[in-house]
Amino acid sequence: MYSFIGKALLFTITFSILISMFALIVSRISLKRNVWLAGFFSNVLDFFYLPIKYFFCKLSDPRILDKWIVSLKNIANASSFSKTKNRIIIVPHCVRALDCPASSTILGIQCRDCGKCIASQLRKDAKKYGYDLYITTGSSAIANILKHKPADGILGIACDYEINKGMCALNGKKVVTYGVPLLNDGCYNTKVDYEKVIEMLEYFDKKKI
Repeated sequence: MYSFIGKALLFTITFSILISMFALIVSRISLKRNVWLAGFFSNVLDFFYLPIKYFFCKLSDPRILDKWIVSLKNIANASSFSKTKNRIIIVPHCVRALDCPASSTILGIQCRDCGKCIASQLRKDAKKYGYDLYITTGSSAIANILKHKPADGILGIACDYEINKGMCALNGKKVVTYGVPLLNDGCYNTKVDYEKVIEMLEYFDKKKI
C-alpha cells in the first residue's frame, strides 16, 4: 500500500514538473508567434504559479513569468475578445502626471483632460473605437466599474503582474480580457506602449466588421 502511494506521489511530482517546464517553454515561444493550446498552458502556469514564481525569484526575474503568462492568455483570448460588444479600457493611475489635478472616486480617477499625461489622449482614442476608459488605483476597483458599466470585454493596460492578476480575478466572470503591458513598471511615471494600444484597438475594430 505504502509502496503504491509512494510511486503515485513520485509520478504526480514528476508529471507536474514536466508539464510545468513544457508550459514555460511554450509560453516563451508565444512571445514571438502564436502557439497551440495557449489557454491550456496558461491554466497550467496559473495552477503552479506560486512554486514556479518562487524559482523565478531565486534564479531569474519573476516579472518574466507574468509576461509569458499574459502572452499565452492574450493568444487564448484574442478570438473571443474580437466577438465582444461592450468593451472598456482599464488604465492604471501610475501613468498620471505627478501634479495630476483629477480627483478619485469609487469608479477610479476622474480625468480632467488636462493633457499632462497620456490619459487624456487614451480617452479620446477609447471613445473613437467605442470603448469607455477608466483609470483605476488597483485591480480591486474593476468590480465596482463592472457594476456601473456592464462589459463583456476589458482591454487592460498595466504591468504584466497586474494584467495577469486582473485576468485571474475575472476568470469565469463572463468577461473576456486582453492585456497591453506598460513599457516600464513602477508606482508612478510609468509609460504606455501607445503604438501597441492603437494597434490593438485597430485590430479588434476590424475584427468586429
